[in-house]
Amino acid sequence: MSAQVLVAEDDPKQAELIRRYLEHDNHRVVVVHDGRAAIDEARRRAPDLIVLDVMMPKVDGLDVCRVLRAESDVPIVLLTARTTEEDVLLGLDLGADDYVTKPYSPRQLAARIRAILRRVRRSQDNGEQPLRVGDLVVDQQRHEITFGGTPLDCTPAEFRMLAVLAAEPGRVFTRGQLLSQAFGMDKFITERTIDVHVMNLRRKLEPDPRRPIHLLTVYGVGYKLQDSAADGTPA
Repeated sequence: MSAQVLVAEDDPKQAELIRRYLEHDNHRVVVVHDGRAAIDEARRRAPDLIVLDVMMPKVDGLDVCRVLRAESDVPIVLLTARTTEEDVLLGLDLGADDYVTKPYSPRQLAARIRAILRRVRRSQDNGEQPLRVGDLVVDQQRHEITFGGTPLDCTPAEFRMLAVLAAEPGRVFTRGQLLSQAFGMDKFITERTIDVHVMNLRRKLEPDPRRPIHLLTVYGVGYKLQDSAADGTPA
């Protein structure tokens, strides 16, 4: 499963180590050492995946992530020494697909990249029909969500959560099930992260986020996506 991977890492030794591991997996690797070059190369090459260090000169990795996510759905893996939950949530909310903290094992990083690429290829190859729940449409092939005919601006993490919920409307998912199905039990994604994503999605979906009618809480259990035309009772 060969892919073109852009690695943006300002430490030359670390960048070369990542290159060797990814080339061992038959990926084609391009390395840059600052954020400005990362943006330029991503636009020029349209890579299949980007490995992005957060602390970089010229433009930091979070700003690079913000810029590139506004332009494409390319998978982005952030590398950082920041380990607080707030830092993880910030990276994910900006649109990162994964978050790897330093120090890390290059083998683990390579494995995470393989998992992300498998998920992307599986979604592209399956030819899924759009998922429809009332006015909500989740198109996994195009990686687009519309609500009432209007495009909904979602992060990749929010997209994965909505896709899981929309695949079985009315089913109650525990936080653990959402962790497993949307994020593969990534150790950096916690049940608190699920709650934050739900809160952000309600701001985008609900007429009144304080009284949701689409993305409902089932107290003591978890969350479900409800067709409000079928049952408008808020929870």
